[in-house]
Amino acid sequence: MTQTNRPTELAAEQQALLHKTLGRFDIIFLLIAAVVGLETLGQVSLFGAEAFTWALVLAVFFLVPYGLIFAETGAAFSEEGGAYTWVRDAFGRPAAAVAAILTWITQPVWVGGSMAFIAAETFSTYLTPLEEGSFGDYLFKIVFIWITVLAAVVSLRKGKWLPTSGALLKIGLLAFFVLTTGVYAAQNGVVGLSLGDFSPTLLGLFGSVPILLFAYLGFESGNSAAGEMKNPARDVPVSIFRSCATAAVCYLIPIFAILLVVPSDDITGIGGFLDAVGTVYSVYGGAADALLKITAVVFIYILMSQGASWMIISDRMQAMTAADGSFFGGFFGRFHAGLGTPVRVNMLSGVVGTAFMLAAMQMTGSGADVFGVVLTISISTFLLSYLLVIPAAIRLRTLYPERERPFRVPVSDRQFAVLGWTAFAWVLLGSWVAVFPGTLERLFGEDYPFTEYWGVSQTTFEVFTLGTLAFLLALCALGYVLGAPVRASGATITPSVPPAEPAEEIAR
Repeated sequence: MTQTNRPTELAAEQQALLHKTLGRFDIIFLLIAAVVGLETLGQVSLFGAEAFTWALVLAVFFLVPYGLIFAETGAAFSEEGGAYTWVRDAFGRPAAAVAAILTWITQPVWVGGSMAFIAAETFSTYLTPLEEGSFGDYLFKIVFIWITVLAAVVSLRKGKWLPTSGALLKIGLLAFFVLTTGVYAAQNGVVGLSLGDFSPTLLGLFGSVPILLFAYLGFESGNSAAGEMKNPARDVPVSIFRSCATAAVCYLIPIFAILLVVPSDDITGIGGFLDAVGTVYSVYGGAADALLKITAVVFIYILMSQGASWMIISDRMQAMTAADGSFFGGFFGRFHAGLGTPVRVNMLSGVVGTAFMLAAMQMTGSGADVFGVVLTISISTFLLSYLLVIPAAIRLRTLYPERERPFRVPVSDRQFAVLGWTAFAWVLLGSWVAVFPGTLERLFGEDYPFTEYWGVSQTTFEVFTLGTLAFLLALCALGYVLGAPVRASGATITPSVPPAEPAEEIAR
């Protein structure tokens, strides 16, 4: 670590407040809770059978190289703050500040602008009707947002159980859905699909790659809480590999199941998964309605746990960004002495999520249209952050050759770079398509009726998307300038690695 990148005094002080509570079990299920998203299944399935093809292609040609490079990087560079510290050590604090704010802002925008909407839609459709724009609609979404925030405020020892329980329920629900789909198919047959339906097309690639990348990215994000892991050098690679494999299975099989039972014309982005659930539950006869209501409650809980897991992860990264002098004057860079959590950033995330929900409520169009647009904005900010994070992982391999690597990808530095740039190329494609949908399609001579696809005009979409990105860059620049006094006071020594936990504690 160079003198330029030495942690600030404030960052060193905050490291001492962290509680080491995350074992391998916790990390794996925190990642599954965060990354495997049921709400994206319907959005991906909108592209028909070829969505399964592209999901399989990305699982092999994106998820594998991506998982390998970050398994090595996460085990070797295990400072609290994760991706922020990697970009800082590779390219300096200004670049790291940009990567951090793009990663962090994705979560409150996504929770407030997408997750809260799909949770409310689920509640209204399957439990108690909520008139769109009514007091009850607003109240439900606000409560949803702030429950995810409160889960991040409480100590990690307690807060981690919301994501963990949500991850277990998620796996259980998907398994039950797939088994029920098998019974339904045996009794009623399936939607007619031919091999030709699975043939990949450019329209399918450009349409599905952003949402698929959003679904597959984030497994390195657990390193944002690396300072709270009992043994990150040992547990990070295993956690990334196991959660990546789980994600591939949890996306590929349910997507295929949805395509088998729901006609492509009937699939909607906001309700695709539960539409399929409602169809296959008919095999349970009179119990179907009660089971569907229970599933709706579980689905909302899973969404809540997913939002909470991202709040837990991303807020820690942004708090360390602030403590390191790259996000305002250190106000947001403090962890609560008793809870060991970044309460100030947690509150900021809640405010941002609520504000974005209120803004999204003013958009014209159906709930499904708003969900699709806001989800794409979340995808845009998230993917753009990886245009810095992936090159940082590549550069750290050669910039710090002396760094001990508990897990090392058994390839040369050049081959490691090939893995990284392969993942980068996919993210670059996804980023462009997410920010400027329709441009590549038209370049290749494909028809792209924008309003028909999105439910809003292209002008409205770009104003909302580019306006969000411009605001973020301005906020990042202001925060970096105001963080100068914090940066001026570097720690006199690099924080030492805490003593290892007793073997019996690590085993637990």
